[in-house]
Amino acid sequence: MNSTAWIACIALVMLCGLPRTSAQAVRPFEQDDWPIPANIVVEQVLAGLREAGLAPARPCSDEVFIRRVFLDVIGAVPSAAEAVKFLEDKSPNKRAALIDSLLERSEFADYWAMKWCDLLRVKAEFPINLWPNAVQAYHRWIRDAVARNMPYDQFARELLTSSGSNFRVGPVNFYRAVQGRTPAAIAGGVALTFMGTRFENWPPEKRSAMEFFFSRVAFKSTAEWKEEIVHLDPNPVATCDAVFPDGSTVHVNPGDDPRRIFADWLIAADNPWFARAAVNRIWAWLLGRGIVHEPDDFRPDNPPSTERLLACLESELLKAKYDLRHVYRLILNSRTYQQSSIPVKANDKAEALFAHYLVRRLDPEVLIDAICTVLGSTERYTSVIPEPFTVIPEGERAVALADGSISSPFLDMFGRPARDTGLWSERNNQPTDAQRLYLLNSSHIQRKIESSRRVQEILASSGRDRRKVVRAVYLAILSRGPTDAEVTAASKYYDNKDLNGKAALDDLVWSLINTMEFTCRH
Repeated sequence: MNSTAWIACIALVMLCGLPRTSAQAVRPFEQDDWPIPANIVVEQVLAGLREAGLAPARPCSDEVFIRRVFLDVIGAVPSAAEAVKFLEDKSPNKRAALIDSLLERSEFADYWAMKWCDLLRVKAEFPINLWPNAVQAYHRWIRDAVARNMPYDQFARELLTSSGSNFRVGPVNFYRAVQGRTPAAIAGGVALTFMGTRFENWPPEKRSAMEFFFSRVAFKSTAEWKEEIVHLDPNPVATCDAVFPDGSTVHVNPGDDPRRIFADWLIAADNPWFARAAVNRIWAWLLGRGIVHEPDDFRPDNPPSTERLLACLESELLKAKYDLRHVYRLILNSRTYQQSSIPVKANDKAEALFAHYLVRRLDPEVLIDAICTVLGSTERYTSVIPEPFTVIPEGERAVALADGSISSPFLDMFGRPARDTGLWSERNNQPTDAQRLYLLNSSHIQRKIESSRRVQEILASSGRDRRKVVRAVYLAILSRGPTDAEVTAASKYYDNKDLNGKAALDDLVWSLINTMEFTCRH
């Protein structure tokens, strides 16, 4: 694409996330009135905004909402047909109905299994070294748990208390996916995953007390290559009193499994970390920022930005008996989630208090899947260590990749996490100059566009009707129709005598793929 073509096409799209310049709703990204009632979530957020003297953003438009909720719930962009169906639907509860339907789709399990696999360090190669057979067992168990909506307390209990073969009992890999097999390393992984706190920052005596609960986790090899049995060390131990992280004590007998004792304490309703860390992490995944931020950094000197909101979500999770989908629904159906990404006014506290939806770049897996979806193409994924060889089916979504060691140049460039630590900060979605240049100039992207069957179908079905062509492209890529100004700009570009219809359409597609509206959640 030459510079003239790029300049002409990039002018077609208003970039989202810009400061508000008037009191009017910004079309087509906002609307005037709320299509949903206020719920308990927004009540807590509004209380914090009033105290800070801030106003919430306007409601997002239906065009923004359908794209946002597809990306946030199933990690995919809606098809043009899905977008049109939703935009033409006049039902007053259509947003809630769409949320419910997305939570039941198989892509939901794929996408949220990916999120949990980042946290649980699902990776075959160095430095985690689970090996492919164990990765498949671990990932299958995680995905099945998400698909079946396993209560979160049961999810945590099985990860903490399971024993058996790492090839056959998926959750035992939680202990093998920690960098180190000492009680200290395991306790650190447990604290980060289920308590949202950095174990290394605890006082020595508190760390030592928690390490006791994992001091009998043992590993033994079998005759099968790379298989290990995770089990409780059978050697007898003396009766003792153990101390939980909150300072309470428990009597431990020689035949007790300390892991089970710790799990009972962890998932109790009055535990000060477990439920709070879970809802804070879900909030961060959906809104882009934790109420306690980062969501794995709970500590006294890093308080929640809105304590009442965190307490509200914690209470809701407990009342729902650890049903995580209840929390998803509560957040997704809130006005806080469904507000515009355009702030009423610039303010340093606006992001932390959730005065507007946070604009952020798509996860690399979601971005390449979106590009492949709108163009009708596929991507190839490989492992840097080919033995034992892992076959990735043609057309596999990047978000469905089980193994953190299976990657591609695109995923590596755009910040896919290494899955070495389980830290929130491992996933880096901050855009770089190299990424921008890649999307603008890569022959990889060019080949996808020039050979795109979707682009060819649009051209074939629309004939010489330019308005129809432009509308079809916008619906396919941005999940909305073009504005009049965008149609006019595109038509003028089509009038360039040096280009045929296919070349002009390719340029339009390429320019839209490079906009913030496509590459970002907004």
